Amino acid sequence: MELKIFRDALPAAGTNCTLKAELPLETEILISDYLPPVFKLVKCFVRPVVLQKRLQPGKLQLEGYLRCVVYYQGEEGAGLCQTEQKLPFTKLLDLPEFVFTAWAVQVEGQTEYLNCRTVNPRRIEVRGAYGLVVSVHTQVKTDVITALSDGGVEQKLVTLSGVRRAAVLEKLVTVEGEIRFPTPPAAVLDLSGNASVGDLKLLNGKAVAKGVLVVSCAWRAEGDPALQGQSVNLNFNQVLDVDGLSEDCRCLCVAEPVGFTLTEGEGEEPSRLTATLMLRLRAWRPYQLQCVADAFSTKFETEQTPQTVQTESLACTLDETVTLTGSGPLPDAGAKILACFASFGPALLAYRENNWDLTSRVTVTAFGENSLSELESYEKVLELALPLGRELPSDAELIPECWLRAEDLRCVCANGTLEVTLSVKAEGAILQRSGNTCVGSIALGEPLTPADPEISLRIYYAQAGEELFAIARRFHVSPAQMLAANDLAEGTTAIDAPRRLLVPGAGG
Repeated sequence: MELKIFRDALPAAGTNCTLKAELPLETEILISDYLPPVFKLVKCFVRPVVLQKRLQPGKLQLEGYLRCVVYYQGEEGAGLCQTEQKLPFTKLLDLPEFVFTAWAVQVEGQTEYLNCRTVNPRRIEVRGAYGLVVSVHTQVKTDVITALSDGGVEQKLVTLSGVRRAAVLEKLVTVEGEIRFPTPPAAVLDLSGNASVGDLKLLNGKAVAKGVLVVSCAWRAEGDPALQGQSVNLNFNQVLDVDGLSEDCRCLCVAEPVGFTLTEGEGEEPSRLTATLMLRLRAWRPYQLQCVADAFSTKFETEQTPQTVQTESLACTLDETVTLTGSGPLPDAGAKILACFASFGPALLAYRENNWDLTSRVTVTAFGENSLSELESYEKVLELALPLGRELPSDAELIPECWLRAEDLRCVCANGTLEVTLSVKAEGAILQRSGNTCVGSIALGEPLTPADPEISLRIYYAQAGEELFAIARRFHVSPAQMLAANDLAEGTTAIDAPRRLLVPGAGG
């Protein structure tokens, strides 16, 4: 007798790997004629902006640029000055060979080392390296057995739940606006911002993201070394075309500013501000699929091979703000803080004190003017530990897809001590992978020995916790017959207390 096997495709979890790479930095920066010459270097920052990610069998290609920013003290009382350079890069990374149908790549990292020196007042030499931490997460289409029929087969079904990765989109968008200064700035020291998506609507094949970009500008006026601050809010409304997106998807969208351009207005006209945002959209579609977890035949010997299926689910989403504080002594008790910046290391997960935390190393850099009127930079390292707020086992396999940003940073000098207060916004999702054992293949063998007609009933003494399906398998009897013969409630799967069971039709 032929056994009928029914199959369906499941979006199972695929390869999950993390690798490290290095982006070397070696460049010379020429100080433009409209900027003051260099008197003293204060600090150099480098940050990668990844514009393209291409995943191919055994290869991952990253394309983007390194943004190298140098702050220095200008000659003849010019105060704090800034210059920067963009260095394009293409990085090809070797990966293990694996099959995938959907994928996402998370690129993080931190500066490994950075040496900056003045060649002459108009020329700066920068040498260093940025360490990348690249995480690749994939899903793969996997066939599973969903039902069996004929051949006297009995089956135990299990419902697998999870999410299918429906969309991974990263798109650069432009936001424009105006910013008005009380007096024309002699130099713009820093343009930075925070963007938030306040409303996200899903349509079939489209997503509409509405939000606001808060741009902060640090500048100084002509003949005044003091820094001034200016801010402006820019609204954005972006329609994203996303294949496979539907209204039943779980979706998040994170906006990250990656570049700013300021064009001075003529006369009393305001300056034009152009910002570039990277919109990162992730979407998962929930699913449920019944699979055959175990099976046997009441008429034939059976041979089966188990199959382990890894499913992914959304453990939680993050939209949290946490405040960090820290302090440390300054070498000059009379230092005056001018500006401060925060940079984040890779976002990791750590299990401690019976809870999972999202962790990261945060480096705060403060610029100050010492008692000799020279500019210095000071650093303070803070440790971020944000509880996920959900009970998860200590051995859970979790995958973070999270982004961190500084919402509010304050640095002050009090009695020779640098005091730092930082609000960190964490956005993203935590995925959880779970292993499920199903029947991978099954075949009918030789017919079973016919039951002894002299024996119409057997007695089996079951222990608490024994599964009814396993008992039925032992005697090649239908579980439904076991329920009827013992007056057990329909849907009973396990024996709750020791008892005697009648096994109908069991023979040899």
